[in-house]
Amino acid sequence: MIIGVTGGIASGKSTVARAFAVRGIPWVDADDVAREIVAPGQPALAEIAEHFGHDVLAPDGSLDRRALRELVFADGEARRQLERITHPRIRQRLAAHLKQLQAQGAPYVLLVSPLLFESGQDAMVDRCLVIDVPETIQVTRTAARDDVDEAQARAIVAAQMPREERLARADDVIDNATDEAGLAAQVAELDRRYRDASSWPPRT
Repeated sequence: MIIGVTGGIASGKSTVARAFAVRGIPWVDADDVAREIVAPGQPALAEIAEHFGHDVLAPDGSLDRRALRELVFADGEARRQLERITHPRIRQRLAAHLKQLQAQGAPYVLLVSPLLFESGQDAMVDRCLVIDVPETIQVTRTAARDDVDEAQARAIVAAQMPREERLARADDVIDNATDEAGLAAQVAELDRRYRDASSWPPRT
C-alpha cells in the first residue's frame, strides 16, 4: 500500500515522515526527486534553460531555484509550462523509487509530496494523508524557515491549494499544531491502521 502524504508549506510533512520512519516505514520525497531531475546534465534542466532563459541558471550551471521561483510565482502560464516540463519526469522517477521501496517488504510506504493533488500524484497512491496546521502557523514557520517577511510568507501560502480543499480530499488527517507527544500519538494510531490493511477498502 502507498500512502500519499501532503500538506501546505511548513505543515511538517518531513517531520511526520520521519516519525513513520522510526516505525520502519520507508518514504520518498517528491521535492528530493524534483531536485534530482533538474540537476546539471539532466534533460529537464536544459529544457528549462531553453524556455525560461539562462538567467535561471547559477554561475556553476545549476538551477537558480530562487530566480526560477520568482519568475513563475506570479505568472500562471509560466508556472504551467514549468509543470509540463517537470511533472511527467518527477512522476516517472517517483514510480521507480516507490517500486524499490515496496521491494523492501515494509507493510506500506509513503510518498511525501507538497503537490500531491495539484500534480495528479494522488493517482499513484492508495490513501491520502493530509498534514494540517492553521495558516497562521504556516506563515510564521515559512517566514522563519525561508528568511522572508510576513507579507511574502502570506503570499506563498495564499498561492497554494486552499486548506479547506486539501482537507476535503483527505482520507486521513494529522493535526500538526500540537506538541511532539501529540504528533507521535497520531502517527502511532495511523501506523496501526495502515498495518491492518484489511480494515481499509481500496480507494476508487
